[in-house]
Amino acid sequence: MDPSYGITGKLLIWFFAIVTIFYSTILLLYLNFQQVVTISERLVNKNYAISDNSKKMLESLLSMEENEKKYRLLRKPDYLDFFTDARREFEISLRKIMALEKQGQILSPHWQNIYKTYQGFADQKAAQVKGQNSNQKTGEIWIPENVLNEWIGSISGAIRENQMQVKEATRELNQRGRMSAKNALIGLAISSFVGLLGVIYLAYSIIRPLRELMRGIRSISKDRKSIPLKIHSKDELGELATAFNEMAERLRQEERLRSDFISMLSHEIRTPLTSIRESVNMVGEEVMGPITARQHKFLEIAGSEIGRICDLLNHLMQASRLEPGALKLNREPVDSYSLVSTCIDSLKPLAAAKKISLLSEIPASTPDVLGDPQYIQQVFLNLIGNAIKFSDFQANVWIRVGGQNSNMLIFHVIDNGPGILDKDQTKLFNKFYRAPAVRDHLDGVGLGLSITKNIVEAHGGTIGVQSEVGKGSTFIFSLPVATVAGSGEQQSN
Repeated sequence: MDPSYGITGKLLIWFFAIVTIFYSTILLLYLNFQQVVTISERLVNKNYAISDNSKKMLESLLSMEENEKKYRLLRKPDYLDFFTDARREFEISLRKIMALEKQGQILSPHWQNIYKTYQGFADQKAAQVKGQNSNQKTGEIWIPENVLNEWIGSISGAIRENQMQVKEATRELNQRGRMSAKNALIGLAISSFVGLLGVIYLAYSIIRPLRELMRGIRSISKDRKSIPLKIHSKDELGELATAFNEMAERLRQEERLRSDFISMLSHEIRTPLTSIRESVNMVGEEVMGPITARQHKFLEIAGSEIGRICDLLNHLMQASRLEPGALKLNREPVDSYSLVSTCIDSLKPLAAAKKISLLSEIPASTPDVLGDPQYIQQVFLNLIGNAIKFSDFQANVWIRVGGQNSNMLIFHVIDNGPGILDKDQTKLFNKFYRAPAVRDHLDGVGLGLSITKNIVEAHGGTIGVQSEVGKGSTFIFSLPVATVAGSGEQQSN
């Protein structure tokens, strides 16, 4: 079917196809039914009439023959009357049969011969019989016995022909009935098959683009990126796919402009901010002259806030650089055990402030991973730092190796914090997203997990979260094993 047809056009085409097959089947059934009616009318109007009247004629002829013999022996006028009545019944039945010819029915030659013989013999003998009755003579009966026997033979032959015609008509009726049933079943099967094909085709042509559209929408909502949808048709769904591709391209352009703007703004702000921070430090170190304790306290507060702004700018600049597909990696084997130990040591002061225990379950024999050491370290720092931030006082945070799968090493960062709602888990790795439950009482801009996800995926791994409210969260990510990927080899994306 032409993909340029709209959904309504496709539905109409399949509808008319099914209707055409249906009415074609009805037409065939009607034609067969007409044939059946014609055969039935012939049986009723001709064959049954001939069968009924021929039996009466045989009975009349036998009665005529019997009364003729009795009359000859006994010479009683009653037998002559019986003969005359039988002849009259014979004539009535013969005329009924001959009347069928005027109705367009084709009769056997036997009936033509009997009728001609009867008419000729009747004209010849009528006067003689009448004279015998009027003069009360007892002469010879006007229809001889040999003529009666000849007629009986002809009628018997006509009956046999009529019976053959009845058998043939009955056989034809049976064939027509079977043909009608067969055509009805074939028409029903074809209609059902075409209807099923139509349903399958329409369902496929509708469901396939809808599934692709749902996949594209989910990829935008989850990963903030979308592969352009393939346009398979020019119907309404094709137009919808085109509109979606245009929307996705517009979103990509806006995201790129936003990233460029954030990068430019962060760079432009960072230069004067560095000057401000150095000036505050110089004043705090009394380079410009002595200051009071109160002034020193406020300078420390200002320095701390300037540090927070610098960290925020660093995250913003980093987020703009770490877009999917734009990250440049210097791959090399990285000792997993040493890397995790270094990260734990650097985060111990942060954990100690909340009396949180960092528990590493990374064995020294853990295989090396292949990747950029700086970026991989940032992944662990971000995930462990988040676990510390969201854990309660005197809690535990575990860093584990969860096994090796398809040449990938799987890591787990586990905390027993408040957990994450299901509706927030799907958006957790989106840029600038922060769950409503933590926006008011915890610092952050919602870039850490987005950066972490981009780094892991740039290394060919995956990252996800398993969480239950009130029982904590587990972040699971994978990195390629160095011994499989090629130990000592450096690659650049």
